[in-house]
Amino acid sequence: MSDEFPITVFHNPACGTSRNTVAMIEAAGYAPNVVEYLKAGWTRAQLEDLLARMGARPRDILREKGTPAAELGLLDPAVSDEALLEAMVQHPILVNRPIVGTPKGVKLSRPSEVVLELLERQPETFTKEDGEVVRPASSSPCRLG
Repeated sequence: MSDEFPITVFHNPACGTSRNTVAMIEAAGYAPNVVEYLKAGWTRAQLEDLLARMGARPRDILREKGTPAAELGLLDPAVSDEALLEAMVQHPILVNRPIVGTPKGVKLSRPSEVVLELLERQPETFTKEDGEVVRPASSSPCRLG
């Protein structure tokens, strides 16, 4: 099943948003390839490919909370994309999570329900760890205007 619609999740198991994203994909009946990027690390080519597919820049996926971003001086808007990429390779925690790739695209899945845009099929409903119930857009009433 997953070969027909391959899904890769760059995941941090310590992150609730990341756990909810993986669980939502599984609830839709998929078996995603889960990459624990803090263990696996990043290559520059991998990050550049993901960013190109997202139409994003390194700053768009820079995680500030719980990372050494401030101490490394990376929060200054003048810091170049090159410097950010190099820091992300050296310190994988600097990359926000989860990043999900499917045949429909690549996105930073924050909040976790963003992942639904990348799936061909969706769970009817999904309950997050905090008890919030997510109903995919296809099952909610249409609003015009």
